[in-house]
Amino acid sequence: MCMSRFSRLRRSLEELFPERHLYVRSGGEMRAFVLTTGKQLTFASVLAVCALWMGICTAAMMVNAMALSATDQEIARTQAKYERWIADRQARLNSAVAQLNAANGSVDDLALTVEKRHAALAMLLTDVKGAPGLTHALAPTIQRASNVPAGANPMRRIELVRASQERLIDAADNFAKSRADRLRLAFRLAGLTPTSYTPKGGSLGGPLIEAKDPRALAAVLDVDESFAVRIQHAATNMSEATALAEAAAKLPFARPTNHTGQSSGFGVRFDPFTRRPAFHSGLDFVGGFGVPIYTTAPGVVSFTGVRSGYGNTIEIDHGSGFKTRYAHLQAIGVNAGQRVAVGQRIGAMGSTGRSTGPHLHYEVWVNGRAQNPDRFVKAGDYVLQDS
Repeated sequence: MCMSRFSRLRRSLEELFPERHLYVRSGGEMRAFVLTTGKQLTFASVLAVCALWMGICTAAMMVNAMALSATDQEIARTQAKYERWIADRQARLNSAVAQLNAANGSVDDLALTVEKRHAALAMLLTDVKGAPGLTHALAPTIQRASNVPAGANPMRRIELVRASQERLIDAADNFAKSRADRLRLAFRLAGLTPTSYTPKGGSLGGPLIEAKDPRALAAVLDVDESFAVRIQHAATNMSEATALAEAAAKLPFARPTNHTGQSSGFGVRFDPFTRRPAFHSGLDFVGGFGVPIYTTAPGVVSFTGVRSGYGNTIEIDHGSGFKTRYAHLQAIGVNAGQRVAVGQRIGAMGSTGRSTGPHLHYEVWVNGRAQNPDRFVKAGDYVLQDS
């Protein structure tokens, strides 16, 4: 078997490199050279080895050149980075020395720093003035800050005020972060994406400040850089909390009735008339005839009247793709086109339409699709806990 394969290989090589005769004529004489298959294979092997060696050497030279180039670039970048750091530290040291020489550690300069910090804090807290729970959250810190000993020397009093400022910004930041986190969770409970309702940039004191560089913000607020960083962090949390609270106030998070009893939920259920599985697009609140019905968010009444199966119905457009529907009403207290506020009485519970007893059928629609109203009700209850 091996001999047969060897014979086939030999025949293939003889076909590829057949015996060739080379005739050279010189000085009237004719010389003949015979290039056998073995000689041709030897020449081809030598040429292949030489080509392979040249290819390997060329590739090695290119890889070495590229590695050296990348290493040189990395060294240059690292050197430039360290040079920038050294220059920045030297500039800060020179600035600190200049300030120390100019101020000579005077009480007046320390007092000026405290005043500038107070101004920055006032600007920060203006954005959340009147926010639910803010006074309660900051009261202990403010009370502690007011207990500065009157008999202490000026330097000691200034240091105590600076420490109080540090605690106050920490308390404000913790309050804003906690409030923003609670609102984000409420939005997720309702099946909404919180980032769709938060601002892209941070707002501080009215105008938009793109304070990605703490040194820039420190220059704008005229405070030290470390304090500016903390102001920036707190402002971002406050901005997000404010935006989420404003968005929540426009969404159907309130309860449509004070009666908390529920009969049928959102989803597939057995129809009370056909006794067959059917999709129920809302949430039913049980109660008696005449129980007040309230709007769950501010908006404009888009429909009042009778709808097939729903009986007396009110539909309210809340904007941004949100709509609510209140059905089986006994009475309707608003007109189409009327603007309503959250918690405003709009009708009375009844049993009109396809109904087996007095109750409110409540629906929430987002961009033309029915949502589970129970998620919005629970999210609203969670939001109210933060008030």
